[in-house]
Amino acid sequence: MSDRTPQEREAARLERERRRALERGEQPPPAPAPVEVPPQADVTPAVAEETPEPAPPIAPVEHLPAPIADVAPGPPAPEPVPAVPEPVSAAPEPLPAAPEPLPAAPEPIAPLPPVAARHEASSAAPARTLPAAAPPRPGQDTDDHDIPIGTVRPGAGAPGMPRQPVSVPRRRRRRPGRMAVLGCGALVLALVAYFAFQTFNPLKGDGSGVVVVRIPPGTGTRQIGNLLARRGVVGSGFFFSLRAKLGGDTLRSGTFTLKHDMSNGAALTALTTVPRAAATIKVLIPEGPGRREVAPIVARQGVTGDYLTASSSSARLNPRTYGAPKGASLEGFLFPATYDLARGASATTLVRKQLDAYKANTAGINYAYARKKNLTRYDVLTIASIIEREAFRDKDRRLVAAVFYNRLKQGISLGSDATTRYAVNNFTRPLKVSQLKSTSPYNTRVHTGLPPGPIGNPGRASIAAAADPARVPYLFFIVKACGRGALAFSSTNAQFQKDVAAYNAARARNGGSDPSVCKK
Repeated sequence: MSDRTPQEREAARLERERRRALERGEQPPPAPAPVEVPPQADVTPAVAEETPEPAPPIAPVEHLPAPIADVAPGPPAPEPVPAVPEPVSAAPEPLPAAPEPLPAAPEPIAPLPPVAARHEASSAAPARTLPAAAPPRPGQDTDDHDIPIGTVRPGAGAPGMPRQPVSVPRRRRRRPGRMAVLGCGALVLALVAYFAFQTFNPLKGDGSGVVVVRIPPGTGTRQIGNLLARRGVVGSGFFFSLRAKLGGDTLRSGTFTLKHDMSNGAALTALTTVPRAAATIKVLIPEGPGRREVAPIVARQGVTGDYLTASSSSARLNPRTYGAPKGASLEGFLFPATYDLARGASATTLVRKQLDAYKANTAGINYAYARKKNLTRYDVLTIASIIEREAFRDKDRRLVAAVFYNRLKQGISLGSDATTRYAVNNFTRPLKVSQLKSTSPYNTRVHTGLPPGPIGNPGRASIAAAADPARVPYLFFIVKACGRGALAFSSTNAQFQKDVAAYNAARARNGGSDPSVCKK
């Protein structure tokens, strides 16, 4: 049972109501009057205008009678209200423990003091300060018995006012990891933006300068990207290949003229767009003719520029590496074939293609036998140029080569009219006696040994025959009468003179024309 007096409980309740009103922002009720705790020394009540009676003896704390209040004159109350004993705040000295008390006798009923006297006593006595109560912790029981005096419950109204619930804002809880999720999302967006920027290069254009890139057949997309990155065409081989795969582009092989610092899209366009076929021309160069004969042929077929000047020398091939003397032209190395050129191509372009074709077609020829005879590759090329002029059938080429090898070995002049024709630049008309007596080093009727160089541009069959001649003892050959281009070979001069007589007779029958094809 609580040991507070009704006045203290009422004061506590009013204080609680007052604090609740303040918390709600309402006008608080008037503060409760302080509870007066009368001192124990002055227990004797004073009676107005009467002589005080001696005070009764002090009883133990448990049975102290309530102080007797002054009674104002007037008619007595119909029923006396029993006074409630008030607790003593503090005892001057601790009292010895009393034996278990007997049931208390009913206390005498004292009359209530006048209202004025009570107000005067209340104003005269100092007010007891009540300690401020700490707010309840979450989950703490807030029963009146556990709340300190003066604590105001949320939702309590002022005295006489209905209780209203107080809206306490609920604290929003942040989900754990929300900031981490947002950070990861921002990182993913940044990576996507970076990859898109590097892949599509929105700030780059078509580039500048000139970069010639050759892409071999069968090269993969990533390898092409790395090649372009090394040459400075694109910034990254990885992002170039990624752009190509995203677009499903098929890259072409070949030689391309690109630019520095191109965008991936511009480089892909250059490598995937099939160019329109340019107008081309076919230039046919027959086997055998020399530079002076080829010049008007290529000019008639649409080649521009001076062919003689273009074929005198080139950085593409140095004749001296083949055993040629200093100052030798490209005669003999201008491989005869049919070439596809763009319309209006220059003679220099044609010469480069001819030199490349010579290297490609002679790479597999075996020169071992010629080296045993102390002949260089340039010597073999010279012999081949003469064979190309003398032999008309493939099966005769190695036989003609054998004749030249045998004559060189025995120190006999080659006696080829083809070399004399080259010297005097007469390839179609009959040779005159003066021309046959020319002192030119190319006149092999007068000079022994090989001429200074090739007298034309032989094909691969003649070059191969000159490198590996037939193993026969022939020393002579002449066009076989009515042989349709075949040659008559002989090992002795007597047999050769018979072949010459047959040739002259057939020629006479043909009216002085070539007797290889006879009239019936």
